Parts: sequence; structure tokens; C-alpha cells
Amino acid sequence: MSAVPVLSVDNLSVEFRTRGGIVKALERVSFTVNKGEMVAIVGESGSGKSVTAFTVMGILDAAGRVSHGTATFGGLDVLQAPEAVMRDIRGREMSMIFQNPRVALNPIRRVGDQIADVLLQHGNVTRREAPQRAIEMLARVRIPDPERRARAYPFELSGGMCQRIMIAIALSCAPKMLIADEPTTGLDVTTQAAIMDLIAELGAEQGMATLLITHDLGMAAEYCDQIVVMHAGHIVEAAPTADLFAHPRHPYTAKLIAATPKPSVRLRDLVAIPGNLPDLRAAEIASCRYSARCERRQPRCDQALPHVLGEQRNSMVACWNPL
Repeated sequence: MSAVPVLSVDNLSVEFRTRGGIVKALERVSFTVNKGEMVAIVGESGSGKSVTAFTVMGILDAAGRVSHGTATFGGLDVLQAPEAVMRDIRGREMSMIFQNPRVALNPIRRVGDQIADVLLQHGNVTRREAPQRAIEMLARVRIPDPERRARAYPFELSGGMCQRIMIAIALSCAPKMLIADEPTTGLDVTTQAAIMDLIAELGAEQGMATLLITHDLGMAAEYCDQIVVMHAGHIVEAAPTADLFAHPRHPYTAKLIAATPKPSVRLRDLVAIPGNLPDLRAAEIASCRYSARCERRQPRCDQALPHVLGEQRNSMVACWNPL
């Protein structure tokens, strides 16, 4: 692993202006991703996982605003970089796989042409070379008969095939960083495993840093080196994968693990996490946004969250009464 992180996010806070008020979507989010490392951000829907990814990529919704913090990629603070610089970085050095490939892909353009577009923009290839390079990328992500598939439109392909097209587009210029936002949503279990195996294999082959956004703790456990747990816009725990599953320290992490299906546990024995995420539009939000759902709450939980560092690299827990 590289001593210098490929991506370093420090004290990132993001808010959205809505008709119902200001939504404090992220607060003081910090983590790093190193070369060749796969880091997962896990948590319930609405915890801020995708907002984090969109902010780092510089594609935050117009209603969103970074109110604090930095996100450094290759020595550049991408939050302060001009859009022209970000357009050059996106696709060439930092790529993203989106949740729904059928929405992300252009429905009226052949998939080979869509890969060629990225290669022409960022890959230093000629117009004559681009179509063949696109076919090579399709073969690399194990799409059968790549010459024929390159001439297909997205609606002619299965969901798993479209996701492989998205991976081919994302990796066509050998980026230093890949952000995969729920890359297996809507796919059957077998296809999910094939897609994740492919991302992991290509990442290791290229020494690429990977940030996996997922609600699937089982998937994160199988593929990731490090896990960052988010709840309602806060990072509540971060640790190497084996340590986090062996000794979860935050009550929310322990509840997430207990609610994750396992071969040895019957579905009826799984325990749901009580309560709901807090309303992030509220004028006053508890310092610990999990406290209303927590069985270990103490009076001092109303104070500013502590960030207790663990013995392992990048290990921390934000809790006054950890396990």
C-alpha cells in the first residue's frame, strides 16, 4: 500500500437547500483510500454514502453546497478545482460506476461508441484506433462476442451486461481511482459476484484505489480491505475489515452486522435496527445522530462526538460509550 493516499477526505460537510429547509447531509466526514486498496462506505439508505461520492467527483446537485472540509486527490483539492480541471480528471484519473447502468448509458448510442467517446476524450487515441480499443475493453470485462456487442444499444443488453459496459467505460483510461456506487443493484446473486470479482481483479491488476458505496455488509466483508460506517451523515466507525467484524465498537455497527443475513442464521432470527434516521432538516440535531436509536445512550451523548482512534491504521469510533 502507498504511504500517500490516492484520496484523502478531511472534515467534509455538505448541505442542501430545499423547500423544507437546509438538509445537513454530511458533517465532518474524513477517510482515506490508498493505492491498490478497496474501501467500503456502508450504511442505511439516506446515510450520505452517495452524496460523499458525488461530492468527491465534483458532480454534486446544484442545490448542494460544501460548507466545510477538503477532498484531496493526487495533491489536488477537487472541491476547489475549476470545472475545466475536473472535466479532465473525471474519466481519465478518477472514474465512477453508477447505480443504474441503464440510466447512466445513452440509450440511443451504441455501447462501443460510448466507450470510444471516453477514449477519444481522455485516452490519447486516434479516431481510427478508438473503435478497436473499445472492443478490446469489452473483451477485457469478459463480454462474449465483443465485436457484435459493440454495435448493440443498451436496451438490447441485460442488466449485468450493461453494468459490464459501465465498468469498461470507467476503466478504459486506466484511472488511479474508481468509485463504485452500488454497482450490483438490481442484479441477481450470481451476476453480483461476477461483477465484484471483475472490479476486484481489475483493481488489483492496475493497482487502482477503489471506493465501494454499498448497503451490503456481506459484500464489503468479502471484497474490501477497510470499512467506513456511516449513519445520518456521520462516520461513526472505521476499521480494517477483519477487525470491524470481529470487534465492532460502535453500537450502530454491531446492529448492522446483526441485521446482515448469514448462512448460519435464519431470516426470522435477524434483528432489525430500531427507529429511523433523524430528520436532517431539523433546526437542532443531536450531536450523536444515532443517540435516539441507541440502547447505550448516556447523558454525555449530547456533547460533541469524540473521535477515538484505535490501535489499527485508519481505525476510529465516534462514540462516548463504545462496545
